[in-house]
Formats: sequence, structure tokens, C-alpha cells
Amino acid sequence: MTAEFTARYGPWAVIAGASEGIGAAVADQLASHGLNLVLIARNGTLLDQVATAARDRYGVQVHTLVQDLTVPDMVTRVAAATDGLDVGLLVYNAGASDRTATFLENELDYSLNQIALDCIGPTALARHFGPPMCGRGHGGIVIVASLACLAGSATLAVYSAVKAFQHTFAEGLWAELRPHGVDVCCTPLGMTYTPALARMGVEYDPHTQMRSEDVAAEIIANIGNGPTYVVGDDNRAVASQVWTIDRRTLVEMISAASTDFAAKRKG
Repeated sequence: MTAEFTARYGPWAVIAGASEGIGAAVADQLASHGLNLVLIARNGTLLDQVATAARDRYGVQVHTLVQDLTVPDMVTRVAAATDGLDVGLLVYNAGASDRTATFLENELDYSLNQIALDCIGPTALARHFGPPMCGRGHGGIVIVASLACLAGSATLAVYSAVKAFQHTFAEGLWAELRPHGVDVCCTPLGMTYTPALARMGVEYDPHTQMRSEDVAAEIIANIGNGPTYVVGDDNRAVASQVWTIDRRTLVEMISAASTDFAAKRKG
């Protein structure tokens, strides 16, 4: 499978949001398939650790780019860092929420930054890397989203909205690029235990949270199963039920759960 995988999605993969958690696990597992990596994130120290591990364990080439994905010239900088590389896979993993607060409690700049990170970022990078993939007749684009995309929710108004954008955008992109041999897949996640979640004060619960390594493995195994592949058996069961519920009831249910979670954190 590795040779076939590398031929379809190699020789280079770009991972946006690769310094820890799911992104770091995706980097490690793609390197195990023999793909060379371009790793993008803001934390250069963590990025270098992921890069060194991939080089040492698998002997692949790894470039790093310390980059804020929300700045206006982000694509120009990524283009310069990947110039001359045959990029066959883009994994957009950036965009976790680090707050549980209402829209009006957050500063406007915080919400606009979320929109830039979750909407403008993947759109711009897909537009940059998509044409060469179509020209070669193979490749893949993965947008790692969240089950928050299922409905709007109190304390997650902007986050759920941007994840819904990712979901719908990926589905449309899948329809457009599939005839050219390029796979596009949105991979909504349920709660996954990552360093970002730990920093929010959430403790690991094996009954309700997946591990980053397992999530990464499932994402990589299902790049070709777009346009949307919900990660995790329990999460797929939830999604299949949710999509049968009327929107008002759905929003009320998710809002209640999210508000309760936020209240517990504040307590």
C-alpha cells in the first residue's frame, strides 16, 4: 500500500498546523509512508521537534515554515517555501478553538481571526496547490474539521460556522476536482485529546475522546473516501442521527450541551 499511496499523494505533503497533536501525528504517519514533508505552524520549537523525529525515524526530507496562517501574505510565503516541490497532498489541520465563550464575550478581532484561519486559509492553499494536482491527474486535499459543523451552537457561534464552511467548501471542491483525479475529503472530528485541549484544562477521558494517533491513522486511510468522512465509529453514529433532526431542535440540543460544558469550565 505504501508505494501506491506515495504514487498517488507524494512525493511531498504539506501539513498546515503540524506542530503538535493531530497534525504532528499526521506528519509522523505520512513520513512512514515515505512522503517528504513541509510542516507549517507558528511554534518553531515544536515544529523542529516533529521534523527531526520524521527525519530520524523514516529518512524523509522535511522542510519547516514558521508561519501564522492568518496573515494576508500567507500564501505568498507558503508558495516560496514550496517552490519547486512536487506537492501531492495538502492537509489543512489548523483551526482549533481555544475558548468556550459567547460571541459577544469575545473580541471582534478574535472572531475575525477564526474566520481567517478556518475559511480563508484552506481556501487560499487549496487554490494554490489544486491546479498542479489537477494537471498531474492525482493528489489529495484534506480539511480537518469538527462535528461542530453539524449546527450552530451557543458558545461556539463562530467556530461552528467556520467548520460548516469547511465542510461545505470541501464537498464542493470534491465535486469539482474528482474528475481530474484529485481526492478531497473533509474529516469532521469529535472530541480528540490534544495538547490544545489539555491547555483548556480538559482531562483525558478514553470513553469520550479519541487519541491524536488514532485520528491521524483514520484520516490518512480515508483520504479517498470523500467528500466527507466523519472520524470515529461513535462520531459517525452521532452524525447519522443528527442529520435527521430538525434544525431548531438540533441547535437547542447542541447549545445546551456546549453551554453546560462552558459553565463547568468556569466553575
